[in-house]
Amino acid sequence: MDQEIVPFLIDVPEAELTDLRRRLQRTRWREPELVPDWSQGVPLAYLRDLCGYWADGYDWRATESRLNALPQFQTLIDGLNIVFWHVRSPRQDALPLIMTHGWPGSVVEFSKVIGPLSDPGRDGADAFHIVCPSLPGYGFSEKPGQTGWGVERIARAWAELMSRLGYRRYGAVGSDWGTSVSASLGQQDRAHVAGLHLIPPLAGPDPATLGDLTDAERAALDSLRHSAEWDSGYSAEHATRPQTIGYGLVDSPAALAAWIIEKFWSWADHDGDLSIVLSRDELLDNLMLYWVPSTGASSARLYWESIRQVNEWISGAAVDTVDVPVGCSIFPRELQRPSRRWAEKRFTDIRYWNEPARGGHFAAFEQPELFTAEVRSFFRLVR
Repeated sequence: MDQEIVPFLIDVPEAELTDLRRRLQRTRWREPELVPDWSQGVPLAYLRDLCGYWADGYDWRATESRLNALPQFQTLIDGLNIVFWHVRSPRQDALPLIMTHGWPGSVVEFSKVIGPLSDPGRDGADAFHIVCPSLPGYGFSEKPGQTGWGVERIARAWAELMSRLGYRRYGAVGSDWGTSVSASLGQQDRAHVAGLHLIPPLAGPDPATLGDLTDAERAALDSLRHSAEWDSGYSAEHATRPQTIGYGLVDSPAALAAWIIEKFWSWADHDGDLSIVLSRDELLDNLMLYWVPSTGASSARLYWESIRQVNEWISGAAVDTVDVPVGCSIFPRELQRPSRRWAEKRFTDIRYWNEPARGGHFAAFEQPELFTAEVRSFFRLVR
C-alpha cells in the first residue's frame, strides 16, 4: 500500500475561489512607491492592476482543466504524499527524465515543454518520458510535518519515485532548487542516473583564478555582490523566519502576488515589460499553486533547511564533487553564471556547456523552444 501510485486531479472548491476574489477586492492598499521604477518593490499601479485582473478576469477553471489534462498522480514516499505529472512518450526509445522546479516557481514552469519533449512528432528529435513532481511543501504535494526535508532527502525521494515507476536509467533536469536536488540525485543514485542537465550549475569561483578573472567572470561576481545587497531579502527571511512571513503569504493574496511577482520581474529576461515573455495568466497560474494549497510557509522552509549549504556551493566555500555526466545551460539573465573552469572543480564530467542568447531564471517558462533544444542537445550525448 505504501508504494501505491494513484491518479490525482486538482479540484478547487468554488467557495475557495469566491473567498479569493473577496480578499482581493478588500485589499488594504499601501501608498505608492517613492521612485519611478521597481527599486523599492512592486509598483502600486502594477500590483493593483494584476490583482484586479486576478479577481475579475482570470479563469482558474480553464487552467485547472489544462493542468488536469496531463496525467497526474500521487504516491507516498518517506511519509509524504508527492504529487507529480507522469507523461509517457509514444516513442519506444524515449529516455525517462525527472524535472525539478524551485521557488518562486512550480511545475507550471515546465508546462510548455512537456509536450514537445515527450512527443516531438515526426521530426526525429529525441523524446523523453517526463516525470515532473512538485517539491514537498509546494503545489499539491504534502507539506512536511517535521524538519529534515532538505535537498538530500528530496533527492532520495526522487530516486525512489523513479524506481517505483520502473525507470532503471534516467536523466534529471533542474533549475533553482531543482539544480541542487538534481546534483544530489546524481551523487546518491549514480548507478541509475544517465546525466544531469543543470540550469545553471551551482559552483563558486576557483580561488586559483581570482587573480586572473575573465570579463565574464568579473561580471558574474559583480552580479552576485549586487544580488546579495539588493535582491536577497526574501532569501534571508525564508532562511531565518519562514513561519513569520508565511502568515501574510497565506492570508493575503495581494501580499503573495507582490512577494512572488517581484522575483519574476527581476529575474526574467525582458526589456522592462514582463508581459513580453510571460502573460498575466501565466503568472497567475503559478501563483495559484501557492495560494490554493496555502504553501507560503511550507515552501519557504526549504530555505531554512538548505540555503546555507547552497550558499557555500555558490561562494566556492564547499566543493562536493558530482561525477555523473553533466550538461550546463547558463541563460544571460540567470542569477548565478559560473564560468566553465569554476564549474569543472565541482562537476567533474561536463559533457555540454552553452550560454544561450536569451532567457532568465525561468528559462522553460520564458523561452520554451530554447529550453527544449538545450535539454535535447545535452541528453543526446549520454543516451
